[in-house]
Amino acid sequence: MILLASVAYGAGGMVSGTVKDPSGAPMKAAFVRARSASKRRITISVLSDKQGQYRFESLAPGQYEVWTSAIGYKSGPPVTVTVAEGKTAASDFALQKGMVRWSELSNYQAGKLLPEGKGKAPLFGQCLICHGFQSRMAATRRDEEGWTRAVKFMQESMHFNLGGRFTDQHATETVSYLNSTFGVDSELPRSPEELPEHKDTLRPWSDEAMKIVYVDYDLPKPNSFPFSGAPDKDGKVWIPEFGRANRIGRLDPNSGEIQEFQVPFQGSAGVHSAIPAPDGTVWLAEQGSNRVGKWDPRTQAITEFQATYELGKEGTLIGGSKHTSRVDSKGNVWSSGYPLTRLDPKTGKFTYYPEMKSTYSVAVDQDDTVWFAANIPANTIGKVDAKTGKLTTYVVPSKGYLRRIELDAQGIVWIGEYGAGKIGRFDPKTETFKEYALPGPDPTPYSLGIDKNGHIWYSSHNMDVLGRLDPATGQVTEYPVPYPENTMKEFIMDSPGRMWWGSPPNNKVGYFTLAGDGNQ
Repeated sequence: MILLASVAYGAGGMVSGTVKDPSGAPMKAAFVRARSASKRRITISVLSDKQGQYRFESLAPGQYEVWTSAIGYKSGPPVTVTVAEGKTAASDFALQKGMVRWSELSNYQAGKLLPEGKGKAPLFGQCLICHGFQSRMAATRRDEEGWTRAVKFMQESMHFNLGGRFTDQHATETVSYLNSTFGVDSELPRSPEELPEHKDTLRPWSDEAMKIVYVDYDLPKPNSFPFSGAPDKDGKVWIPEFGRANRIGRLDPNSGEIQEFQVPFQGSAGVHSAIPAPDGTVWLAEQGSNRVGKWDPRTQAITEFQATYELGKEGTLIGGSKHTSRVDSKGNVWSSGYPLTRLDPKTGKFTYYPEMKSTYSVAVDQDDTVWFAANIPANTIGKVDAKTGKLTTYVVPSKGYLRRIELDAQGIVWIGEYGAGKIGRFDPKTETFKEYALPGPDPTPYSLGIDKNGHIWYSSHNMDVLGRLDPATGQVTEYPVPYPENTMKEFIMDSPGRMWWGSPPNNKVGYFTLAGDGNQ
């Protein structure tokens, strides 16, 4: 099996080798990573196959650090490998048995293995959406005072989202739960492997799943919380930095350099989406401030347009927010959120659709009809007709929270049924639904993307996997992700066919491809 690496490093040489387990046998599904000495923000990750073999191709000549990792194993320090044009450099790895760490589990596994307690429900139900428990809880020991400060910080930073839903009582219970599980005096087993239930949460990988290639880029500032990556017409990638970062970033995929731009809003803007338009402008959806932002390519400054809050609910998510933005061919900016809105940039005026009180995402078809996924009314998708302005809604058959909505080349509407663990298909011509049940105990499809072959990709928020659905057969292939706590929010494909993503808690943005598809 050949695994191809990234055009971000150019074309030239290769690195290949094997990974073996402690017994000396070939090891499958170990991540092997390569990072150029001259482009240290860019990391390429591939997987070892069932023979333990891995391979990077198309690496620009130069020196690379290469290392490997696998959950529950120790790996040695990175080795330095010199890549030459037209040559193959070899590097083999032998892993030693280590310990499975709580920070390496998925949200699903943690839900099964962590003890019950009053604070567990608000923690998993309200806190583990923008990030998981891994880096900010399991990997960080605090005393009760430290957990109190951390929870209070989140209440203040995410007040627009948590206010009214995450009460002071919830905060007290969550602090107590975190202190008992991940506190300095925690009685939690040192490793989840010590619990007999741990083995029941493990699932095997197919041979096909080893063919995925990831390329990721580190954000220049800590805690930038990159929600996604949206390529523009010039090949640059735009990054919304959520929470209190209050920035957008512009990535040059070839150099790995990121230039950042600050929004005017003071406070937690919660930049949830940044999407480039054909004219070079970039449009932001600010969840925390209920504003739409416009980045001007001439001035490189951001102008904000304030939407109106519902009376008596100012500054809250349900009083008004902007979630995901898309631009139609006339330049109108559509935003999901509370409620669905359309901004006319020429006048700066919003049109509101109050009947669509809570919409999660939007997509614009070739005729400028706008499609959306809504959760108030529950389990609803709908459209605003471009010619008539008429709003029509359709009820999705299965109950469960909806997230992303996408349109394929034939105009078919695809829905991520997060709560139901399904991918939905809606045919606008026949007005009929078809649903595909996803594998695994807690699929939770969050990101949604459609590749050049018409395959539907999703990220499983709770299980830390990527999935690819073949609509022709209904078959789903699941792929490992390179870092725990992926919490990917959106997939956006660029012109070469690479699927871009952001991983907020890992402070990375990147893309994935499959070996041999010609998009590296």
